[in-house]
Amino acid sequence: MINVHKTKYMKCTRRQNQLTPINIEDKDYEQVKSFKYLGAIVNTDNTIEEEIKERIALGNKAYYANKKMFQSKIITKRAKLKLYHSIIRPIVTYTCETWILKETVINKLLVFERKILRKIFGPINEKGIWRMKTNQELDEIIKHKNIINFIRARRLSWLGHVERMQGMRMVKAIYCWYPISSRPTGRPKTRWMDDIRKDIQRLKVPNWKTLAQDRRGWKEKLVEKAKTL
Repeated sequence: MINVHKTKYMKCTRRQNQLTPINIEDKDYEQVKSFKYLGAIVNTDNTIEEEIKERIALGNKAYYANKKMFQSKIITKRAKLKLYHSIIRPIVTYTCETWILKETVINKLLVFERKILRKIFGPINEKGIWRMKTNQELDEIIKHKNIINFIRARRLSWLGHVERMQGMRMVKAIYCWYPISSRPTGRPKTRWMDDIRKDIQRLKVPNWKTLAQDRRGWKEKLVEKAKTL
């Protein structure tokens, strides 16, 4: 039995159509441009900007819920950083394995993380004058293991897992599938695999498909190095 009030449908198309309900057995089902599935937002444009906005909002909520611990003088900075990595960052990077990292997305995520890091490590006193730590200083403190490199490492980890899957698996079938039709005119959108290949090129790893079959080698030569890319 389908619940009419809870059931909606989404139409994936390049055309901008007016939202119209669909009628099935004298019951109208609402059409939507986006919906949430298992905590992640899926939309008709296949973009993640809306998802990133919500992830950051949830990350801020998690920070303010634990604000007393981050402001405590009893807890060390190292412990606070671990709290951020174990509580807040996982909330913000949920489902990040499937993300495409555009410049706007990268900037928003880095701004969010640096705000938390400045709360943790505080300002610097130079000759009696207090100033905020620069982005470069924060990056050096965390040894370049920022949120963007964390996401890149997670994506590479997932890529290796998919490469090792058997062909009969649904995920592997979709991964290997190529559409018959051609891409639309104009500048094409960056695909997930295009973005992943850029990371592999930066790491200068040849024959990555062969390396992916070696779980330990893939982790050591790609995933771990990507964390400080």
